Amino acid sequence: MNEVIVIVEDEVATAEILEDYLRLESYTTHLMADGLPVVNWVREHKPALVLLDLMLPGKSGLDICKEIRSFSSVPIIMTTARVEEIDRLLGLELGADDYICKPYSPREVVARVKTVLRRVGNAPTPMEEGLLLDESCYRATLSGHDLQLTAAEFRLLNYLAAHPGRVYNRQQLLNNIYPDERALNDRAIDNYIKNLRKKINVVGNEDELIHSVYGVGYKFEKLY
Repeated sequence: MNEVIVIVEDEVATAEILEDYLRLESYTTHLMADGLPVVNWVREHKPALVLLDLMLPGKSGLDICKEIRSFSSVPIIMTTARVEEIDRLLGLELGADDYICKPYSPREVVARVKTVLRRVGNAPTPMEEGLLLDESCYRATLSGHDLQLTAAEFRLLNYLAAHPGRVYNRQQLLNNIYPDERALNDRAIDNYIKNLRKKINVVGNEDELIHSVYGVGYKFEKLY
């Protein structure tokens, strides 16, 4: 397989257990216990995925995630013992692909790694004219302009655009963005929609792509 998974975790015993489980699945692993050198290491070695703890010595996982996203679309799964909703949202808004709460099963981590790598390995998917959604790097372009979407925004737009004209309520959209049924208020969808519209408008698109359906939810309309 030869896909390198970098495990950024300062709890040595935890990191070594994850390493053993990943190696059993034929992944190559690299352990890092300090946050300071992580960004430069990722820039130089271009791993297949980063397993990134939130609380690290030297530099926090959130800061590392933000810096990596400034130059790379490498998949990032954040691990954390801090389960407050704001931490979950903040981590994903900075561009993380997923998060796992501690304590966790090593088998669950391996399953999440496989899922994320399988998802980003998909080929670019052209949608309506002018809009391109590339699942391999979570990149959305409209009329040649990069929309600079977060992971959650990309998943939402990708799902709506794959089912044009169909109306979904907030909970349905939330379930499709986060299939693990994490505990988030369904009003979080409103914030994602607001951000999507703002980024689409920056491109100068005159057509409304995402429509509100009063009392129900949202739908995507085709570009013509």
